[in-house]
Parts: sequence; structure tokens; C-alpha cells
Amino acid sequence: MRSTPTAYILWFLCLIGLCGVHRLYAGKVFTGLLWMLTFGLLGIGQFIDLFLIPNMIDQNNYRLLGRAGPNVWRPEYARA
Repeated sequence: MRSTPTAYILWFLCLIGLCGVHRLYAGKVFTGLLWMLTFGLLGIGQFIDLFLIPNMIDQNNYRLLGRAGPNVWRPEYARA
């Protein structure tokens, strides 16, 4: 499972020239490499990702849960 705060920390690596690492972390390999080669689409894509990161992480986590199968314990289904 991936976490949104970790993705934001990786997003901040753009300040030292490592754009796109947060996308690789979120499972978006192609666009992550594209961001790395174009410096976050010249900074525009990097800025837009500030708002898209939570959704990217949620999508990746749902995809990972789907791979794990139906017998995975999910906290949202746990009874109090």
C-alpha cells in the first residue's frame, strides 16, 4: 500500500531536479519517465500533480487490493 504523504515528499524532489519520482511511486511508470525526461513537463505537469497525487495513490492502492484477492483484510469492512 502506498501513502499520500510519502508521495508528496517524493514530489518535493523536483526541487533538486528529480521530477516524476512521485509518479513512479504511484505506479505510473510511463508518465513518471516522461516527467523525468522533461523536468515535469517544464514544471506545468509537476504543479498540476500537486492536486492529482491523492487520486493517483488511491487508484494504485485499489489496483493493488484487486491483485491481492478477495481474502485480504480491509479496515473499512472491520466491525467495531
